[in-house]
Amino acid sequence: MPRVAIDVLLKRELLDPQGRATERALPDLGFDGVRDVRIGKHLELEVDAEGEDLAARVEAMCAGFLTNPVVEAYRWRVIAEDERADAAA
Repeated sequence: MPRVAIDVLLKRELLDPQGRATERALPDLGFDGVRDVRIGKHLELEVDAEGEDLAARVEAMCAGFLTNPVVEAYRWRVIAEDERADAAA
């Protein structure tokens, strides 16, 4: 069963107040040279589908429930076990 990662951010044309606050705080914490911080969400799930059916199901879940298409943009991809966000380092 494929594991899918979905990354969601506010659309580029929308202000990201959480990203701006983080961007302003980073230099005070000693992290200079960082800009255009955007904060979003990352989801991972296993989907019992393959090929075009997988793509159709993930797109339907993103558009109908996992994201707000009015204000958010997303990208998804199939990932390997070692690409999981919670994979052992």
